[in-house]
Amino acid sequence: MGKNRIDDDIMIGVILSAGMGTRLMPLTKDIPKPLLVINEKTILERMIENCMNAGINDFILVVGYNRQKVYDTASELEERLDISIKIIDNEEYDVTNTSVSTYLASSYIEKESPDDFILINGDNVVDSRIITRIASTDKTSLVVDNFKKLNEESFKVMLQNLKVNDDETIANGTISEIGKDIDIPSSFGEFIGISKVIKKDIARFNELLTEFIDDNKQNYYDFVYKPLSNEIAIDYVLTNGLKWTEIDDHTDWKLANQLVEEFEN
Repeated sequence: MGKNRIDDDIMIGVILSAGMGTRLMPLTKDIPKPLLVINEKTILERMIENCMNAGINDFILVVGYNRQKVYDTASELEERLDISIKIIDNEEYDVTNTSVSTYLASSYIEKESPDDFILINGDNVVDSRIITRIASTDKTSLVVDNFKKLNEESFKVMLQNLKVNDDETIANGTISEIGKDIDIPSSFGEFIGISKVIKKDIARFNELLTEFIDDNKQNYYDFVYKPLSNEIAIDYVLTNGLKWTEIDDHTDWKLANQLVEEFEN
């Protein structure tokens, strides 16, 4: 770990940065999505700064596509921002999906230093308050957009047995379904690709990940939260109108640029 600061009672930011970003070609011809630049700053640096605002200074990046460029950028960010970055290679990035990348990071955390961690898709541009909100929860949690109009590409969640808290979270809800193929009217909202796993839940989280990977290496880690929600209490942090986007294609890229302008102004 870059500056060897992973120790007790900290929170780790895990940023998945291994994907090829084929739908963003030619923007991603030579660099991975997290290194795309908006207003002279990479998506990766923006997310790291969001995490730092929430008190996170230790990071794990899972890399694959054009990994050396992430290594070079991480080294510069470590020095300039005074943070610690551990990089883990997904050697099978081109034939696996986020379940494998997530397991590489979460199993490392379980073995080396079981700490709470926030799991973030590396192509997210978000209002920094979203990160602050989920960092402050004391349970394993998912960020769910309860405002955005859903479509067929939305990674939707169906929840049951909900308990509403006073702090903009929903507690103890079990996930009856999660994925893109869910009926829109039945969906509670969209999982935005940001979640938190607390230390006491990491072992079970990893066991379930292993089962999903054994079934299909192309599985998304997101699906693990469905069986996990039947075993442990999961909180749901609502966006309540705070803006974000995941950058999958050129339409998303245009929106991300607009959001950055809005955030910075």
